[in-house]
Amino acid sequence: MREVTDHAGHPVTHGRATVNGVRLHYVTAGSGAPLVLLHGVPKSWYYWHRVIPLLSERFTVVAPDVRGFGDSARPDTGYDMGTIARDIGALMTELGHERFAIAGEDWGAAFAYAVAATYPERVTKLSFAEMLLPGFGLEDWSALTADNVFSDHFLWHVGFFHVRDFPEMLISGREEQFWSTWMKNETYNPAAITEDCVREWARCSAAPGGLRAIFEVYRATFTNIELDTGWARTPLPMPVLTIGSSHFIGEESRRQMERTATDVRYVEIAECGHSLALERPAELARILREFFADQP
Repeated sequence: MREVTDHAGHPVTHGRATVNGVRLHYVTAGSGAPLVLLHGVPKSWYYWHRVIPLLSERFTVVAPDVRGFGDSARPDTGYDMGTIARDIGALMTELGHERFAIAGEDWGAAFAYAVAATYPERVTKLSFAEMLLPGFGLEDWSALTADNVFSDHFLWHVGFFHVRDFPEMLISGREEQFWSTWMKNETYNPAAITEDCVREWARCSAAPGGLRAIFEVYRATFTNIELDTGWARTPLPMPVLTIGSSHFIGEESRRQMERTATDVRYVEIAECGHSLALERPAELARILREFFADQP
């Protein structure tokens, strides 16, 4: 892992907090209105390392390792969206932020949505990027159909990761090869997934319980379907920015949030695949700065 600095060249600040029964690792940088950044699978806070210095001049950036990922603890349970939302809400309380904005990519977007749905009075704005919610399309895009297989976005891994024990058996010892190949296949520019990223996420997933914790997110799918369909009955009150890549989930990100919120806007990033913060960090940071600039 390379040292990550803020806009002024100061190293990010690492911290740990035990909240909601789990010990979380997180980093903070910058000053201004609080902005939470949530990573996807199999990533960690380091997913945002190219974006943090582009945001820290205007925001107090808080980038945690979600329960089970990075250098956070890997408990036996609690990988559903509701529990992870409570983790993040409790972390922000611990850090002294009653209200905050939140942005997420991939599963981080699902977790960010869960935080907004759980704490609508606390979340000022939500950015939801490159994700399908359980119950609203995740299962459909993972089905073995000709349309999915010959698309840019066949989510074959959803079913595979859901199976107990077999993914751990097959990937253990091959974490670096597996994650590198898988993530690069989802990009427009494979070179964006650099060796330092692959090594960091392989290190974390190879740690005791690392693979299990990652796959438990997928094994909570049926619980998450119940949570998502329940939350969607009450539309989100805050502004929601949806972001899609031209070569992966794209405009489906917008359609996801139109089923769950009333104030939804959409931006598409061209010549980009699934890992927005690695493939187009400057453009993504500009979009986020503009959207979060006037937090209520």
